[in-house]
This record gives sequence, C-alpha cells and structure tokens, in this order.
Amino acid sequence: MRKPDFFIVGAPKCGTTAMRYYLSQHPDIFLPEKEMDFFGDDLLFTHPRYTIEQYLAHFDTPEAKFRRRVGEKSVFYLYSKRAAYEIRDFAGAVDIIIMLRNPVDMLYSLHSHMLRTGGEEIEDLRAALEDKSIRKPGARRPRKELIISGLFYMEVGKYTDQVKRYFDRFRREKVHIIIYDDLKRDAASVYQETLCFLNINDRFQPRFEVVNANKQVRSKTLRSLLWTLQSNPLTRSLARATVPRPLRRELLQLNTKYVSRPAMDPELRVELQRKFHPEVQRLSELLGRDLSHWCR
Repeated sequence: MRKPDFFIVGAPKCGTTAMRYYLSQHPDIFLPEKEMDFFGDDLLFTHPRYTIEQYLAHFDTPEAKFRRRVGEKSVFYLYSKRAAYEIRDFAGAVDIIIMLRNPVDMLYSLHSHMLRTGGEEIEDLRAALEDKSIRKPGARRPRKELIISGLFYMEVGKYTDQVKRYFDRFRREKVHIIIYDDLKRDAASVYQETLCFLNINDRFQPRFEVVNANKQVRSKTLRSLLWTLQSNPLTRSLARATVPRPLRRELLQLNTKYVSRPAMDPELRVELQRKFHPEVQRLSELLGRDLSHWCR
C-alpha cells in the first residue's frame, strides 16, 4: 500500500487546517480530511488508535492512486516526543511541514477549541492554565476529551525542542517552516513556496477561503448528549441505528455558531508574553528569524 510522502505535523491552531484545504485542491496532491493521529505513542488520547491496516487504507483510494504527492496532517505530531522518530522509521526521509504561531495566541485559540469540543471544562483561561487536576501525568482525565495532550497549553507552545527534533531526524532542508503571520498576510506567496518545497507545479491557484473560523456551541447539553451517544460502546450501536450519521452531522452543525473570539485579558497576555520570551528567543535563533514581536 502507498504511504504518505509528506506530513503536516502541527502545531495546533497555527493555520494547518487552512493549508490542508489549500493543498488538497491541487491536482497533484492527495490529503485525507481526517487527522490520523497514528504516530506518537506518547500522546494521550481517549479514543482508540488506528491499526496499521486501517491507517494505510486511508491512502489506498482511487483519489490517491494517481496523485504525485500523498500527505497527512495531524497537528500533535509536533508536540509528541516520539512521532518524528516513528514517522522516519515508517516512511523514510519524507518532507515535513511545520506551522508556527505566536504561542500566546495559539494557546488562547486552543483553549477556545477545547471548550467547544467539550474537552476543556474551565472557561476562564487563567484558571485553566493554573489547574493541575487534569494537567499532570496520572491525573484525572476529562470524560469527554479526545486529545488529552491538547490540554497542556503551555507545553504545546514550547516549539523550539519540538522543531529541533524534526531538524535532527529529517535534516533541515527536508523541513519547511511556515509562520502563521506570513500565511495571514500573504497566503498566495506562502502557498507557492510550499508547492516549491513539495516539488510540484507552483502555478496552481487554489481558493483562498477563510477556514476553521472561531466557533462556539449553542447548547452544551446537546453537544454532551451527541458525544456520549457516539463514544459510549453501550449506546454507539443504538445511536447509529436511530440517528443516521448525516443527521448527527447536521445536529452538530446546527449546534455550532461562528463568533469572533474576544480579546484576551491584557494583563494575562503580558504575563504569558513574559513567560514565553526565553522560548521565543531560542526559537528565533534556531530558525534564524527574529520573532521577538511575539513578545511585545
């Protein structure tokens, strides 16, 4: 079976969904819409992981058969301490795409995402950052969370060692770094550079639409009910028989509203910028690019 020959490995909330959407429009590229979360045996999930046969089946499709490049996007591969080694051992010297964003903005967006999906139970960001009950090894796990590793907001934002693992494992020239600021300012140029990195026709122009805008749930009760029906083995079969998948998707969509994210508390922003300052300095040195504006 065909294996992916490039990976978008993260970080979360850094434009990876938009880039996957733009790349998937290219006639030479195949990317599954679903995140596989196959690599990184140190990552904490509550859902079962794919078997190797199930994983490879996503790339054994008529759509993928005649594409020059086949890729995969899973945003916590970057955070994982193991994924880079597992990918290299499995797929060889593939191409790696890493997308990075101001860590303060990233964790604020990630917290909002976790609230919407039901994994985060603490609505106040400061309180969530200070909470230790579910954010340390062996601690209580939230019943609804699928990506437990996503709750370690501060750790997810410490990019330098994460990026260095991929540099060391794949060589620097095999890793393409995209800064979210650049994507937001000039998506067309960033996209063309990415196509050049993947060594395919860089004259193709996709539809640069807004992707993955901030969302909130209308009813937490409905979200919890739908999640419970789907995740509980005792009710999953009943749910599939009585509530068809198209209807479940429609209910989830109807329970979602698109809203602008309110500005972060200014005092908390300053505190987080100060905490991340040494990390941003290290990242700037590693990438050879001044990112100090992230801390101002």
